[in-house]
Amino acid sequence: MIIFVGRSNVGKSTLIFALTGKWVRRGKRPGVTRKSVEVTWRNKTVVDMPGFGFMSGVPKAKQEKIKDEIVRFIEDNAEDIELAVLVVDGKAAPEIIERWEKRGEIPIDVEFFEFLRDLEIPTLVAVNKTDKVKNLKRTLTYLAEKFGVPYSQIDEIFIPVSAKFGKNVDLLAKKIWEILEGKAPHSTSKTT
Repeated sequence: MIIFVGRSNVGKSTLIFALTGKWVRRGKRPGVTRKSVEVTWRNKTVVDMPGFGFMSGVPKAKQEKIKDEIVRFIEDNAEDIELAVLVVDGKAAPEIIERWEKRGEIPIDVEFFEFLRDLEIPTLVAVNKTDKVKNLKRTLTYLAEKFGVPYSQIDEIFIPVSAKFGKNVDLLAKKIWEILEGKAPHSTSKTT
């Protein structure tokens, strides 16, 4: 099983559609996917998880309940999850991370990355919406630093994509299959 997780409105469903060609409900407002959706891709189950965080028109208590359900699903199915793809919005993620850190909180994207690694689930970070990013190298370096990923592993873990325009979707597919087939030197352990 491959799971796609991330904040609301980062383009998880659009990315799954671009990768698999399978229709999944998607939209411009946050919170379109509120329940897990499964599609089959090359004989693998791909799970489009609901987004966590802000959802248009959804009360905060319901948003927290959805986040708790995501965590529970991942914990309950950790042994069956062969790979997680954490999708982040390349343009918005640095601003969101800074905002959370200014409040003295661990940014939720960073927290989810650590959670997946603690469960020893191989994890790629799809940095989506790169068509809106002015300095991609700086963004990837910044995200790697915040996620605790060494500079030498940036290209192995962070895949810049634009799901909407199909940019680097083939590279993400290649990385996914390298990990699933055991050809990629992908570490699931936390780096120190």
